Amino acid sequence: MKWTDTLEIAIALGEKLPGVDPKTLRFTDLRRWVMQLDGFDDIAEHSGEKILEAIQMAWIEEAD
Repeated sequence: MKWTDTLEIAIALGEKLPGVDPKTLRFTDLRRWVMQLDGFDDIAEHSGEKILEAIQMAWIEEAD
């Protein structure tokens, strides 16, 4: 997985962190959680606010 795989990341986060409300998370936590996902293989510096927002929005949509 790369940072641009926002939907795949959102699904994986939802499965790994079922008790987390994606509407209330901090981007620092989100970035760390994504980098800890099995199968994630990208450079930390490739993440930015726009990418993290896209992951958060996809996670919110998946949670609903």
